Amino acid sequence: MLVLSKTARIHYAVPMENNNLILAVVLSLLILLGFQYFYAKPQPTQIPQQALQQPGQPAKPGGAENVTTLRERAIVVKEDPRLPIVTSELRGSINLKGARIDDLALTHYHETIDPNSPAVTLLSPAGSAAPYLAYYADFSWLSDGDAVPVPTAQSEWKAAGKTLTPDHPVTLSWNNGKGLVFERIVSIDNDFMFTLTDRVRNTGANPVTLYPFGLIARQGLPPEMMGAAQGRNTGSSSRILHQGPLGVFNGTLDEYTYKKLMDDGKKTIESKGGWLGMTDKYWLIAMVMPSDEGFTAEFNYNGTGQTDPNFGYFQTDFRSNGVVVAPGSVAEHKAMLFAGAKRVRLLDHYANSDNIPHFDRAIDFGWFYFLTKPFLYLLDYLSQTLGSFAFAILIFTVMLKLVTLPLTLKSSHSMSKMKALQPEMKRIQERFKDDKVRQSQEMMELYKREKVSPLSGCVPTMIQIPIFFALYKVLYVGIEMRQAPFYGWIHDLSAPDPSSIFTLFGMVPWTPPAALQIGVWPVLMGCSMFLQQRLSPQPPDKSQARMFAFLPIMFTYMLRNMPAGLVIYWTWSNLLSIVQQWYIMRQDLKRQGKV
Repeated sequence: MLVLSKTARIHYAVPMENNNLILAVVLSLLILLGFQYFYAKPQPTQIPQQALQQPGQPAKPGGAENVTTLRERAIVVKEDPRLPIVTSELRGSINLKGARIDDLALTHYHETIDPNSPAVTLLSPAGSAAPYLAYYADFSWLSDGDAVPVPTAQSEWKAAGKTLTPDHPVTLSWNNGKGLVFERIVSIDNDFMFTLTDRVRNTGANPVTLYPFGLIARQGLPPEMMGAAQGRNTGSSSRILHQGPLGVFNGTLDEYTYKKLMDDGKKTIESKGGWLGMTDKYWLIAMVMPSDEGFTAEFNYNGTGQTDPNFGYFQTDFRSNGVVVAPGSVAEHKAMLFAGAKRVRLLDHYANSDNIPHFDRAIDFGWFYFLTKPFLYLLDYLSQTLGSFAFAILIFTVMLKLVTLPLTLKSSHSMSKMKALQPEMKRIQERFKDDKVRQSQEMMELYKREKVSPLSGCVPTMIQIPIFFALYKVLYVGIEMRQAPFYGWIHDLSAPDPSSIFTLFGMVPWTPPAALQIGVWPVLMGCSMFLQQRLSPQPPDKSQARMFAFLPIMFTYMLRNMPAGLVIYWTWSNLLSIVQQWYIMRQDLKRQGKV
């Protein structure tokens, strides 16, 4: 067994005493530098559609046509006969040519903070020009060959109804002229879930084998992934957020970025039950399979005919096991389609009511799922109770302070003692400046005699790390925070502070470059951090002290592009810590008879 001598143990203790603040600084810098790196947004591409065909398998209907001319979305929508969709959450239509769900807008979500701005467009028909490139869902049947015609993108369906609403499901029908009648009963709830019941009636003389099939097709990348520069990674809008194909297969979440799919071309998965689709930052299009149904899922990319390898066509689809439809019988297949906003309570509701595994994982909660999801629930509850996300963040911060109070109090008492011991520490350093071993011995004896830990200052930082990550995720991916206002000039807690000290906060008519876009709240955060430092023990080493003093300036600059809600939380947390630390220091001084 390795035994350390007393001298060796003392040498080991020296870096702990001298570098406790450096450890806290390094951890904080790793967080913020990492966020700065991850926060960069990639470039857009406009991706023409290409048909996807799998050799040796039943032909896939509904795959994207070769669209050579892209036109304004409104013009394309008017070209084909349509069945209107009207709910409290959605407006749109089903294209009766192909029976595609390819026209949806979210009535309660707008493109900007202006309530009069257009509603968010979720789905668009093939041939639509940017920014609303084609994005749609298609359900049908596959056959083993051309001898059994099945519905395609060109098939004209008939609707037994005028409008699809939550109270009025609609039946669509199509006759292949060779003994098969296809029917689809489409219903929708008051939120974002469609239920599609497909039936095939065989009026012919021979049995046929058909395969239930569904796809979600996307032309191009999400609008928020579009930018001006070329040649950068188009895998996702940021490396901390997944956007692209995903699904839960055999109880396991599987995510695939657009970039990965462009590199691999195709991915095939066998599953029993589950769901698959495509996710954006706030929106989800997903097909849900019955829990007892086996199916083959595929993620596809095809860039055939494109000179730029980043151009191509994305598709997620499923193919269920074959069904034999005997003469005079009816085959039926049921699936669901979610098309809407990723509200965590709603996803959990569907997961429970419809037995959809891990449906909440459509929201990218990140590594700290066990914190991020409860934080989102709590903030959402507080905002609904208090009527404001502004109050919710302030109360949430106080609640976090109360939960972590025991550890923080212990750390604060130790830090207060460390601050009181600084004169004695300096005397020891001066007295034994030429004898580092003796200096370390005296320091350790001082710590032992006064019952303090030189690492006490790291405890609050270590507590803050998972909270910081989890809260950042909440503000970045939680649609509940989207366009939620604070007081004054903050109209969107999920966006950076729009003010700038270099325009004197709006008084000077000048637009500074992005590097100089430093708002009021980051400045307030830096000031609160500086005040908090003044109450903390200062590093005995002068170089460390200078670096420590520079941190508020550096953090102010680095937080300028963070969501305003996160900066507000940090500022308010610092102010609460200042009051708490001041009170503890006063109490310690009173006990020592110095006040």
